[in-house]
Amino acid sequence: MGYATAAQQFDVVSVGDVASDVFIRLAEGAAEIRVDDRGRWLQVPLGAKVPFERGPVVAAGGSAANAAVAMARLGLRVSLAAFLAHDDVGFALLGALHAEGVDTRLVHLDDPAHTNRDFVLSYRAERTIFVRREAFDYHWPHLRPSEVPAWVYLTSLGRGALEYQDQIADWLDENPAVRLAFQPGTFQIEQGAVRLARLYDRTALLLCSTVDAVAIGGATATEPAELLSSLLALGPAAAVVVDEKGGAVAADGRSRLRVPPFPDASSPLDRTGAQDAFAATVCAGVIRGESLSAAMREAVVSFMSVSHELGSQAGLLRERDLADQLEEAGSAFEVHVW
Repeated sequence: MGYATAAQQFDVVSVGDVASDVFIRLAEGAAEIRVDDRGRWLQVPLGAKVPFERGPVVAAGGSAANAAVAMARLGLRVSLAAFLAHDDVGFALLGALHAEGVDTRLVHLDDPAHTNRDFVLSYRAERTIFVRREAFDYHWPHLRPSEVPAWVYLTSLGRGALEYQDQIADWLDENPAVRLAFQPGTFQIEQGAVRLARLYDRTALLLCSTVDAVAIGGATATEPAELLSSLLALGPAAAVVVDEKGGAVAADGRSRLRVPPFPDASSPLDRTGAQDAFAATVCAGVIRGESLSAAMREAVVSFMSVSHELGSQAGLLRERDLADQLEEAGSAFEVHVW
C-alpha cells in the first residue's frame, strides 16, 4: 500500500537526528516545579537519591524517528534519512525501525564516538530532555529516481547541520515535484528564519508548537491570527500550530481552521512525543489526499493517545485504530473555520 506513484518507492522520507531515548519517570513528590521571571524549572535535591517509577527505553527516538514510525503505522511507505555510529545503540535503533516497517537504506553509519542518546526526565505530564549531539559528517545522499519520494518531512537537526540543510534545499530545487513538510527543531529555530529562508519558502506544510511559532515568525503575541500570519509570511503554503493541550489552529492563505483538544476527562501521563505525533499525523493525512481539516482532526486523536503512554511512541496508532477512535468520538469535537 502507498500513496506515491507506482514509480516511487516512498511516500515520504523523514529527515533529522535520531537517538536512543532513555526515560526516567520521577515519582510524585520527588521533584518540585518552580516558576520565576526566567521561566519554569524542575528542581531535585542535590546529593540525594531521587526515586523514580519507571525507566523505559525508546530504541529509535527523536522527532525524525517518531514521525517515521507514526507515518508507517498509518500506512505510508516511509524511509528515514539519518546518521548513526557503529555501536550497539545504533544497531538497536536500526532493528527497532525495521520492526516498524521503516526503510533504512538512507541511514548512514558514521564513525563518531557514539550514536546519539537522550535522557528524558518525565515528571507529571511534562519532561526535560538532556541532549548531546555527535558531530556527524552530514551529507545529503544520492537518490535513484525510484527513491525520490512524494514528500520530505524535515525536522530536528543539530547545530552542525547547516550545510546539510543547504544541500537539502539545493536538492529540493532540483526536484520541484517533491513537497516539503517542515517541523523545525530547537537548533533550527535558533538558527533563525533568515538563515533557513530557502526551506521555509519551499515548505508546503509548516508544523510547530505555539511557543515555537512565536520564535519562528517573530510574532509579538500568541493570538492565533497573528501567529499564523507571521508564519505564512515566511513562504509556506500552509501552517499548523498545536498548543500544549493538543488543540490546534491552521491557515493556508485561503481559510483558517481551529480544532479543540480531544474531549478526554482523564489526565495525560506524559506528553513527550505528542507534538511529533500530531505533526506526523497531519502530514500523513495530507499525503493520503485528505483535507487539512480532516488531517487535523485525526492529529488531535494521535496527540491524546501518545499523551496517555510513557514514551514517545507507545501511543502511536495504526490506521484502523485511529479510525475507530474517530468514529467513537463522533461529533464530540470538530474542526471550525474562523
